Amino acid sequence: MKSEELGKQLYEILGAKRNIISAYNCMTRLRVQLRQKNDTLLNNIKQVPGVMGINDTEEELQIILGPGTATQVATVVNELLGPAEDKPKIGDGKELHQQIREKNATPGKLLLKKIASIFIPLIPGFIACGLLTGILGVSAKIWPTITTSPTWQLLAVAGNAVFWGMNLFVGYNAAKVFGGTPILGGALAALISHPGLANVVIDGTKLVPGRGGVIAVILVAFIGAWLEKRLHRLVPTVLDLFLTPLLTFLLAGVAAIFVLQPLGGVISAAIGAAATGAVGSGGAAVGFVLAGMWLPMVMMGIHQALTPIHADLIAQYGVTILLPILAMAGAGQVGAAAAVYIKSRNKFLKKTIASALPVGIMGIGEPLIYGVTLPLGRPFIGACIGGAFGGAVQAHFMVGASAMGISGLPLAGTTNNIPVYLLGVLVAYIVGFIAAYILGFDDPVEEKES
Repeated sequence: MKSEELGKQLYEILGAKRNIISAYNCMTRLRVQLRQKNDTLLNNIKQVPGVMGINDTEEELQIILGPGTATQVATVVNELLGPAEDKPKIGDGKELHQQIREKNATPGKLLLKKIASIFIPLIPGFIACGLLTGILGVSAKIWPTITTSPTWQLLAVAGNAVFWGMNLFVGYNAAKVFGGTPILGGALAALISHPGLANVVIDGTKLVPGRGGVIAVILVAFIGAWLEKRLHRLVPTVLDLFLTPLLTFLLAGVAAIFVLQPLGGVISAAIGAAATGAVGSGGAAVGFVLAGMWLPMVMMGIHQALTPIHADLIAQYGVTILLPILAMAGAGQVGAAAAVYIKSRNKFLKKTIASALPVGIMGIGEPLIYGVTLPLGRPFIGACIGGAFGGAVQAHFMVGASAMGISGLPLAGTTNNIPVYLLGVLVAYIVGFIAAYILGFDDPVEEKES
């Protein structure tokens, strides 16, 4: 089914303007907020060709469609919804949705949501630069002399671009998320990252550009936004345009140089030491636990907290040793889904797996999680077991990745040990397959022709 046709069909099943409050998408999911939903509606959605699965939360309904399709379908649905003022004002749908949001708005969830909001806009850049870095890394290992080519060197600069400017992007987005002026957040990030700081000596101590990495940037963006909002209330209106940005930048800048950057440096160093120390001393056992628990953590949303840690490890050491370990959870999914494909007699399920496996191999696991292993139960456990064994391999050999935003096979080119990384992927595939095959599952009754 083409994306336009799929979007129209989902729009009608979801209840069109009378029931859809809003619709948007992430990389693989159409996310809709509805006034009403019931089991009949959910079952009807599952039966639509092209739908790989659903994740129903109190706050929203997430329909798994896969990369590319999710964006196109969301565009179609929003075009059909039309302007907000055209939507009927029915009952208390928005009020009910707000109540649900407030009920679920625990401090921990809000913090994770804010962290995710800072880094999610950067994901396309991570993917583009990460894939380019991976391709260049593979080519350099196959043809070492290619690195002397001006073209290769220019592409290497391009592949590093998002990481080189990451502090500025994070500062801009963080200020926006915390309610401040984005460009002031970017300017404060530029201040603590500026190479000119290396020429400044205060009380015999030389300043270090970029100390504290993204941790320091997030801290200074938060303080900057907090100051700015209060200054807007204190500074006379006639002077607000001039004084508020100046005072925000100067006060937050001073706090950044003398307090937040050193504090961020301590936190950053502690995180780096803890991560490398845990994997270095615990080896395979730590990798086994981390990778085995990763899929449940993804489902709970805890994974969002790891993005700044990956970024900080890359800034400190040039690689993140956590990402190759955690990427094995997706490889375990691939193996488990392959076992389901072999054992199942349900045509629709097999078709879902066939369409989701390629993107799973490329590191996008949501279609396999919500469309295959999680609904079946035991294969999800098999996937976790497969990921755990793959993670043990990565941790034992301390494999690191110099990029983020990608996973699966594409991540291989960014690692410092491609053969071992691929070995870990293969182990996760095989163990995930065997575990899911042995654990088995209740094969769904065929509900429709596909």
